Amino acid sequence: MTRLDDAALARLRQSMREPDLSGTRYQLDGVAGTGGMGTVYVVRDTELGRRVALKVLDVQDPEVEARLRREAEVLARLEHPGIVPVHDVGRLGDGRGFYTMKLVQGERLDRYATRDLSLPERLRVFLRIAEAVAFAHAHGVLHRDLKPQNVMIGPFGEVLVLDWGLAKVLSDSAGPAAAGAQRRRAPGDTGDGAVLGTPGFMAPEQAAGESGAADVRADVFSLGALLQSLLPSRPAAPLLAIARKAMSVRPEDRYGTATGMAGDVDRFLEGAPVSAYPENLLRKALRVAARHRVAAGILAAYLVGRGLILLFTHR
Repeated sequence: MTRLDDAALARLRQSMREPDLSGTRYQLDGVAGTGGMGTVYVVRDTELGRRVALKVLDVQDPEVEARLRREAEVLARLEHPGIVPVHDVGRLGDGRGFYTMKLVQGERLDRYATRDLSLPERLRVFLRIAEAVAFAHAHGVLHRDLKPQNVMIGPFGEVLVLDWGLAKVLSDSAGPAAAGAQRRRAPGDTGDGAVLGTPGFMAPEQAAGESGAADVRADVFSLGALLQSLLPSRPAAPLLAIARKAMSVRPEDRYGTATGMAGDVDRFLEGAPVSAYPENLLRKALRVAARHRVAAGILAAYLVGRGLILLFTHR
């Protein structure tokens, strides 16, 4: 058997897309998945004795590597239970950039949604997604590619928003006031003219090539599409109104923030009126009756019982 020299081994690894982990603390365990910029591997951190995910580029390209590093930097600034934490960033022995992050296990939202779930369960999952997105917005970050495939539901009900490769960093000033202000373009950023996102989930302004000018309302549009994907075939009218408002063609007609949209969903769960669905007296009466169904049932039974007693008493 002929022994391959180091250069031949390096070329073989490259052709097999297997990362060269020599000189690192990681050992290859398997492949987790592939994406637009590279491949995500399952590796073992030999120093800490745990399995993590390692995202590595499939090619050596300075611009693509800048985007990968920028994605890692974005994740590093978003410390939230619903956003995957970054552990490490660097360059492999074969010259390709990489970063490691928490190994996420579970089920993608699009598959999870095919289960026989109650409406409250679906809406609570949505609220966890909206909370993570609102947190990112408060820290000056837009996701720009929210879709069911980029949300993972863990075995204990964890909800994680993944794949921040198309994220846009706004002004470093946190809060909604920063939504319209953009920072100076850095390596790896994508500006005006780029069509970024996924059809059916990206806002019209993104589809029109105005991704660089998008603000938090672009993510609100995507949240509306996510909510719509979680609803049953015949959803309650207020929920449909919430989704439609979030997905308005004009950004100014949408919810101004992810928090505002989540607030309407939460009010629906509580049986309270929602801002996207104006009520007349009949709608209000039906909503109140539904909210107090048990009490209404007891009252109705009491009134029927009293009526029967009176009927038979006066015979």
